[in-house]
Amino acid sequence: MKRTLIKVATFGLVLALGVNGAVYATTQESVPTASTAKLGKHHAQPITVEDVLQAQKEWGDGIVEIGKIFTAGGDYKAAASKFIDHYYAYGDGKVLFKPTRAAADQFRETKEGALSYFVTGIDKEDHGFAIQPWSKVRFENSDVDIENGDAIALGNYFFTDAKTNEEVKVEFTFGYKRAKDGHLEIFLHHSSIPYQEAH
Repeated sequence: MKRTLIKVATFGLVLALGVNGAVYATTQESVPTASTAKLGKHHAQPITVEDVLQAQKEWGDGIVEIGKIFTAGGDYKAAASKFIDHYYAYGDGKVLFKPTRAAADQFRETKEGALSYFVTGIDKEDHGFAIQPWSKVRFENSDVDIENGDAIALGNYFFTDAKTNEEVKVEFTFGYKRAKDGHLEIFLHHSSIPYQEAH
């Protein structure tokens, strides 16, 4: 597996934990550089692999929680709206979102389109991905690349159906940037079902 690349200014060497548990040497930022300074104050803290792993766990937990609220008869649409506001960068600029189960309206450039996908709404093809519901979401990263203040993660994630306990494998590419309050938000999300050769 390739090592995760983190480009930062350095005066000290530290050890970092890789995506699949490998320990390798990397550097820790101690002074701002021209490239990091122009990114703005919300990029002052470089994104780490650990940040990405935590963001992925929280995203998965959020999907499961929306399903729980739906099952309990709660306001799942309000929960999904807050979920999108927190985890996606629609409020800060463009979001490139290609959901797994989207064919007629493949790309969701707006929060409304994303909300429709997760809990139904404006698109007839949407059946509410987050209200399946799912009992568990887990990520397996092929690699994480961190460069110029942003992170791109590529791999598979697995959704466990709360009704059948069957696990569904989906391919993903997620792009993360640091929001003004410091948490990671998604500016790129592409999902697809793994290729199956026709017989």
